Amino acid sequence: MTDIAEIVAAPETQKYLALASPEYRLAWAWRMSWFKTQHKHQTLPPGEWWSIWLMLAGRGAGKTRTAAEQIAWWAYENPGTRWLVAAPTSADVRATCFEGDSGLITVIPKSLVADYNKTAHELRLTNGSLIKGIPASEPERFRGPQFHGGWCDELAAWDYIDEAWAQIQFGMRLGKRTRMICTTTPRPKDLIIELMGREGDDVVVTTASTYANLGNLSDNFRKQILAYEGTKLGRQEIYAEIIDPEEGGIVKRDMFKLWPAGQPFPKFEYILQSYDVATSEKAQNDPTACITFGVFKPQDGPMSAMIIDCWQERMMYPDLRPKVIEEYETVFGEGKDRKRVDLLLIEDKSAGISLIQDLQRAHLPVRAYNPGRADKLQRLNIVSNVIARGRVWIPESDNRKGYVKDWAEGFVSQICSFPETTHDDLVDACTQALRYLRDAGWLDIDPLPDDTWDEDDYADTGRVRKVNPYAV
Repeated sequence: MTDIAEIVAAPETQKYLALASPEYRLAWAWRMSWFKTQHKHQTLPPGEWWSIWLMLAGRGAGKTRTAAEQIAWWAYENPGTRWLVAAPTSADVRATCFEGDSGLITVIPKSLVADYNKTAHELRLTNGSLIKGIPASEPERFRGPQFHGGWCDELAAWDYIDEAWAQIQFGMRLGKRTRMICTTTPRPKDLIIELMGREGDDVVVTTASTYANLGNLSDNFRKQILAYEGTKLGRQEIYAEIIDPEEGGIVKRDMFKLWPAGQPFPKFEYILQSYDVATSEKAQNDPTACITFGVFKPQDGPMSAMIIDCWQERMMYPDLRPKVIEEYETVFGEGKDRKRVDLLLIEDKSAGISLIQDLQRAHLPVRAYNPGRADKLQRLNIVSNVIARGRVWIPESDNRKGYVKDWAEGFVSQICSFPETTHDDLVDACTQALRYLRDAGWLDIDPLPDDTWDEDDYADTGRVRKVNPYAV
C-alpha cells in the first residue's frame, strides 16, 4: 500500500487540493489524519462485494473509533444520505456513539457539523447528510426510518437482538448498495454465529485483541483488563474469542443418560407434558415450547424420567389450543405398554392462563404452574441435581452413536448453553416439569425439608408431594 505521506505530498494531490474548497481541504486533512493513526484491524476492508463489516475485538481495541470515523466519512462523501447508529440503550447511543471520547462528535471536525440534537440523537452535516441514533432496546422504533447504511455497536449485548436486527434490515434500503459496520466484543449469540458463517459471502470479519491498541489505553485500564489474562472472561474480553456457551453452562451433556438406539421404550408409569407458552411485549410471536417426560423404573437404578418428545414452534394463540389437544392425544409406547399423557403442566401467566382455562373446560387433566419468586436461573439450579445424578434420559440417535436424536439436539444445546442462549423456552418447560416430578415424589432426590415448601408453586393446588399425582 502506498504510504499516506507520499499521497499527500504528490504534486497531483497538492494541485487538486489547491483548487478545492476550504471545507473539502479540512475534510481531507481529517481523513488523512485517521489513515496515519489507524491500526491494520481498523482499516476499511477492500472491495465492493461486502455489505456487512463485522468487527470482533477486545475491550479497548478501538472498535468505537473505527466505526465512528467510517460512518462519519461515508456520510460526508455522500451528500444528503441517511445513516443509522444503534447501540444497546439510549444512554449508550448518546454517551458512547455520539458524545464519547471516540464518538462522532469527537471525530468529526466541528465546522462540518450543521446541527446536533442530543435529545433526538440526530447529527446533521453541512452537506445535508443525517446520522440518526436509535436504541436497540426499543426494536419497534426501527420501523419506518430508512437508511443508506449504519453502525451497530456492541451487537452481542443487545437484549432484543433478533427483533432489532430484523427491523434494521428492513430499513437498509436506500442507494445502490447499503453498508453496515457491526462492532462488538463477541458473545456466542446466534446472530453473531450466523454472521460469521456468512464470511466471504456478504460479510467481512475482522478480529483484534486489546493488545492491538494497548499503547492508546490508560495505565489503570491496562492493569485492570490484563488482570483477566488466562481466564475464560479474558479470552472473551481481551482476545475477542467466542467462548462455547456450553463451557459455562450449569448442565453438561454428559449428565444426560442415553437410551440405546433401537431399544424399545420402557414401560412408562407416568407421562407429563410441560409447556412454556410464548409471551413477549417486544416480539409479535416468540416460540412456544413443549417437552414430554415419561417416568419409568430402570432395571438397575432408581425412578427416572425420559424425554420422549420435545418441540418449539412460533404460533399465535388460536393455533395453540388445537395443537396442545393434538399432542395430548398422542399415545407413547407399544403393545400392552402403550400409554397416554397423564398431565399437562402449563405456566400460569399471560397466554398460559387462557390456555389453562380452555383446557379445563375441555376436561383435560391440566395443572397450572407458578414459578413464584424464582427467576429462570434459580429454577434450573433447583432441578440441576436431578440431571447431574443421571436421572434424565434421552433417546440415542440411530445414525450417530453417543449422540441424542436430532429432535432432541435443540433442547440439549439450549439447556447446556443456558444462560448464554438466545431462547430459553425449552429450558423453562424442562425445569418446571422436573420440579413437579420431584415435588410429586416421582423423582425422590434430596427431599426438601417441610419448611422449604412453597404452596404458591402450583397455582391450582396445595402440596402434592407423596400423593397420587394422577389426581388433578
